[in-house]
Amino acid sequence: MQKVRLMALGGLDEDGKNMFVVEIDENIYIVDAGLKYPNESEQLGIEYIIPDFTYLIKNKDRLKACFITHGHDDVMMALSHLLKEVDIPVYATALTSKILQNIFRKHKLKKMINIIKRKDTVKIGKQIIHSFPVMQSIPDGIGLSFETQEGQIIFTSEYIVDYDFINPAFMMDINTFFEMGQKGVLCLLTESVGASREGYTSPRHRITDKIESYFEDTDKRIFITLYKQNIFRVIEVLDLALRHGRKVMFYDDDQYRILKYVEELGYYKAPKNLIVKREDFHNEDEDIVCVISGSGNEVFKLMNKIAANDDPYVELRNTDTVIIASPVVPGTETDASNMENDLYKEVDRVIKIKAKEVLSMHASIEDLKMMLFMLKPKYYLPVKGDYSKLIANADIATSMGYKPDKIIVLDNGQFATFEDGRLVSTRDFIELKDQMIDGNDRLDVQGMVLKDRETLSTEGAIVVGVFLNFKTKEIIGGPDVQSRGVIYLKDADYIVNQVGNILMNTITEAVANNTYENMATRLEAKERISRYILKETGKRPMILPAIVEINIKD
Repeated sequence: MQKVRLMALGGLDEDGKNMFVVEIDENIYIVDAGLKYPNESEQLGIEYIIPDFTYLIKNKDRLKACFITHGHDDVMMALSHLLKEVDIPVYATALTSKILQNIFRKHKLKKMINIIKRKDTVKIGKQIIHSFPVMQSIPDGIGLSFETQEGQIIFTSEYIVDYDFINPAFMMDINTFFEMGQKGVLCLLTESVGASREGYTSPRHRITDKIESYFEDTDKRIFITLYKQNIFRVIEVLDLALRHGRKVMFYDDDQYRILKYVEELGYYKAPKNLIVKREDFHNEDEDIVCVISGSGNEVFKLMNKIAANDDPYVELRNTDTVIIASPVVPGTETDASNMENDLYKEVDRVIKIKAKEVLSMHASIEDLKMMLFMLKPKYYLPVKGDYSKLIANADIATSMGYKPDKIIVLDNGQFATFEDGRLVSTRDFIELKDQMIDGNDRLDVQGMVLKDRETLSTEGAIVVGVFLNFKTKEIIGGPDVQSRGVIYLKDADYIVNQVGNILMNTITEAVANNTYENMATRLEAKERISRYILKETGKRPMILPAIVEINIKD
């Protein structure tokens, strides 16, 4: 009798940071390792957030493989951080592998990736895992099926059903799903991002019909913002440009690199002379489409830089048309708003494609129903999405006749345990803490750095310092008080003087009582100054006392 446990280290009750754990007996398999973007108002200076790997590190001897299902940041960008902690075989399709290797180089990691086909079978020890093709916004997307004695554990990844786009690097194979359903499915894990949207996602995921008229009614330049990993939309723009006799310039080097990977693999071939390299771009050209792309808020910051006339390559003109085809995602609201505001100052025509007008390439209600119908799982486990989306996905299963005891809604860190083909427990739980990356390395998980940044941004800071004779503890210089963001200059004199006096009095008292110690005295001064500033100003700024002791020779 096999014991199967399923758990997420990220991706439940949140948008991004997807990472799922499949345990079959004592063996652990990882599906995806992604990031999410921070809440700008609460997580100042944070570049992105990754899952807590503590459980995996503690059980590293049981780790057998990590599968990355496609080339999006929310499923792969934490992998390099994981590989710095544990050594584990990585499996991915060809395009995903190329993107990952580029990321590894940036992190100075040397790691071989086992390349698998979109429809493939991998045997790791005695465990058999199947990959199967699903349609996503980037080529080479796969789902996974883990064989167990009681049926398959199937993870669909994100997908849509689109019968009109026949590029084999994107297409999903409906027959494969019927075949898997006939073999028996113990548990199906399916995404929830679009679970509240009526109908099918296709054809509402296409932007061509929404933007082609702007290609038709102007002979001036067109700028368009895109998320760089949405290759489906990149191809739409290339096809539009070709149809209307325009060239395309990709501003982002990574975007151009990914497109070259796509061409190398034979997934799409841009006609010769269609693409202009950034270094060959001339600002005077008119018959051109400038694609401004990036990940997360990168795209909005870059377009805003161009709008502010602070870019060495591109200068906007009021005759330009700017199409914002990168809908706002969580964590990018402020940068998107700033970009849009500055664009209206520079160009006469700004077109914003709203998320409700062109759907993201995630399964909507009818797509999810079709998957349930084809696979007929014994248990259904909604994944990927905030809690309301998980519940909406569970409601879809209910509408398909599933009883509540066959639908599993979990939190991150919560295990669903199956024995003898039955769900026996969801009680086991591990504590998880987000790991925050600020561009260099992880921040402390207790969040003290974030608290300091928030204090600085909202309450300001006061730095007060004095010089002491190291031997006699006599004050020989200062106090010097610097205030930033706390008090207006016209009100500052008496407060500044009193802050300096508090530090000196604290030192004098400690020396007189024979209790002086540098750190302890600074902490005491900090408390006294904090209470004084709160009373006088109503603020709680960061207080930074400095006592510099100088060894003066006799």
